[in-house]
Amino acid sequence: MDWYAVKDNHKCGTVGGFLKETVTKNSELSVVSAYFTIYAYQHLKKNLDEIKALRFLFGEPAFVKSLDPEKNNVREFRIEEDGLTIPPEKRLEQKSAARECADWIRNRAEIRSMVKPNFLHGKLWHIKQESGIEKAIAGSSNFTVRGLGFGESRNIELNLIADSDRDRQELKNWFDAIWNDSTGLVEDVKEEVLRHLEQLYTENDPEFVYFKTVYHIFQDYLHEQKQELLPEGRTGFYDSEIWNMLYEFQKDGVKGAISKIMKHSGCIIADSVGLGKTFEALAVIKYFENLNAKVLVLCPKKLSRNWIIYQARQNHALNPFKKDRFDYTVLYHTDMARESGKSDANGIDLATFNWSAYDLLVIDESHNFRGNPVEKVKQGRAKMNRAKWLMEKIIKSGGKTKVLMLSATPVNNTLRDLRNQMAFITEGRDDALAETCRIKSIGNTLENAQKNFSRWAKEKSGSMKNLLEILDASFFRLLDELTLARSRKHIVRFYEMDAIGSFPKREKPVSIFPEIDLLRRFPSYERINRQILEYRLAVFNPSAYVKAEKQKKYEHLAGDLMYFKQSDRENFLIGMMKVNYLKRLESSIASFGISLDRTIGKIENLEEKIQKFLQSKSAAQEESLEDFTPSEEELEENADETDQWLVGKNLKFDLADLELEKWTADLRKDKDALIDLLNNAKAVDSSRDAKLEELKKIIRDKIRNPKNENNRKVLVFTAFADTAHYLYENLKNWIRSDLQLHCAMVCGNAAQTSLGKNDYDSILTNFSPVSKNRALLNSASVTEEIDILIATDCISEGQNLQDCDFLVNYDIHWNPVRILHGLGALTGLEVIRVFGW
Repeated sequence: MDWYAVKDNHKCGTVGGFLKETVTKNSELSVVSAYFTIYAYQHLKKNLDEIKALRFLFGEPAFVKSLDPEKNNVREFRIEEDGLTIPPEKRLEQKSAARECADWIRNRAEIRSMVKPNFLHGKLWHIKQESGIEKAIAGSSNFTVRGLGFGESRNIELNLIADSDRDRQELKNWFDAIWNDSTGLVEDVKEEVLRHLEQLYTENDPEFVYFKTVYHIFQDYLHEQKQELLPEGRTGFYDSEIWNMLYEFQKDGVKGAISKIMKHSGCIIADSVGLGKTFEALAVIKYFENLNAKVLVLCPKKLSRNWIIYQARQNHALNPFKKDRFDYTVLYHTDMARESGKSDANGIDLATFNWSAYDLLVIDESHNFRGNPVEKVKQGRAKMNRAKWLMEKIIKSGGKTKVLMLSATPVNNTLRDLRNQMAFITEGRDDALAETCRIKSIGNTLENAQKNFSRWAKEKSGSMKNLLEILDASFFRLLDELTLARSRKHIVRFYEMDAIGSFPKREKPVSIFPEIDLLRRFPSYERINRQILEYRLAVFNPSAYVKAEKQKKYEHLAGDLMYFKQSDRENFLIGMMKVNYLKRLESSIASFGISLDRTIGKIENLEEKIQKFLQSKSAAQEESLEDFTPSEEELEENADETDQWLVGKNLKFDLADLELEKWTADLRKDKDALIDLLNNAKAVDSSRDAKLEELKKIIRDKIRNPKNENNRKVLVFTAFADTAHYLYENLKNWIRSDLQLHCAMVCGNAAQTSLGKNDYDSILTNFSPVSKNRALLNSASVTEEIDILIATDCISEGQNLQDCDFLVNYDIHWNPVRILHGLGALTGLEVIRVFGW
């Protein structure tokens, strides 16, 4: 034994060594320590098993960490100290070690603890040997492996051996005074310690082991959730109107989104359609606005009303959150990459707009930005695409910009869509989560997941269990870190539905296949299809008539504007127009006729220009490609998808460079064929329209036999504004006179109704007064309701129309994502699908 009076577990000897020398058979120990671990007991087991008695005093009232910080009396017997690495083989021996320690404590030890608010920071070891000799050491060492100086990783402590009888007696008297205090300074905790030790060696049920395992897997996540991210009492966030409007599952979603945004600077809320992503986003916006953050909202033009209505500057009567005074800016998706002009959203001059001035960017329907935002601008391209503009001008410019994205369908085609949206969060850094989440490459993680999914999808017998087994854990970790997605099944399973209200059951859709013409004189769909396929549609294909010697001229001009040949682009456009005619015919005979008439008008306009040019003998006359491009109305349903084909619309053709006689002949053939078809379509007016008649029957049956008591609501969806106008004009008088009900129509910027104001918001409020909280409005001048609503997909996303329980798809979107959005406007309903064929 060394003779240093100081024991520091370093150069002057260890406390453990001192105890092994002084704790002999039948000794009596008096110990003050903040901790007692079974591993420290194991190191001194040979000595401790032979002592006569131990009095152990926990100097720290909360002598162990609480499992639940809100329950101050719950304690956990601490078995290992911070920083101590326990070898796996020792962990396997933990059960027997805990049992031995418990038996020893039960037979030889008394254990007491200081009571709050008293704290005892000193440490004491007093030993009275069987011979009567006393030893003592006081200082900083706890009854832990590192505190006693065992193992390779030792604490450097400061302990002093009491080397005089007087000092040892004073220490003993001091300990006895505290131990025997009758004023409530200490309490007996021996039984509590034994109960905690028992948990370590008792055979546990498999269910307990499972939950214990799950707890440790998600321990870090739970710890993050425990952190108070929302500054209650400091910003008044919990007192906001939007927060108190949310259901519990939405509040959890908001907290989760804020947590992810604070940790990773972004989040994708991908909750199922109808679960309230807009309100969740408003709550997130309110949180950041309370922190003086500037917020920019990007949304599709047709959803702008969903955001503008809540702006304080609008002072809208239908805004239920007036006291929250939202101050965010709203721009359209289509405003991206615009360098001039004013935004239709709010009149902002885009030429002088400071894109980089925002702290939080909210992107509604973020799947519309699924293009690659970090790819290099290819040579010859006129300008950046919208995704690239968003990345460079908003996210990367200026200060740090946080991103919140909303989409029920963040993946439209492949997981590449998701990767491109995540790039906005990470500013394009593929390794952004390498340190914090152990995800070396976001791109590779999603690419591997896509390969595994594609391989699984090819196996017809592949089960969901098989898919989950082949997907890498890093994929799920990536989703957990950057996305928040809950389904209705999730809500039903994990939340109290009495407070939310049950989700209505959705009936199986009913499909109807009516004729086109009640007199059956209009050609069949098959015949119309064959005719349309034969049309050249030369009006949309000027490059096919460029003279041979002028080909290189236009290849050069087009090459500066586009990625591939202009002739290829025009051929794609012609194919889309042919399909579009059939889509319009499937929608309504009226829409079909209007589309034909528009094309004929374009042909006649072009013929007139060519004739004037030939008669004037002009040296040169240029015509913009824009003159030959289908109008927005003609490509109405596919506007987003076809925008890429129209990039070169500023390309100009010199009529002198074209084979005008050949072009004129083909234009005349197209016109004659289209006129013949148009005349057949015009003959089928509303009195002969079999599909319109079928719709009347459907509405009449619904009104007379409502599925839910007194619910007369019918929502009629159509893909085309022309069809919506046609239906409204031919149904409004019938609905008002025969059914004694009010109807309305909304599409794009047009809105009409037989009740009240002809504005978009009033119509939707009067159609669905309960879900739109009409009763909260200051004005109650309108008490009647709109029961029949005809609409395009301008209301298919982000609307609360749950008052309605009956949906008629008058035509079917060829894009399945839009069908899902359309159904999502109503939480539960009966669906009637009216097919053209």
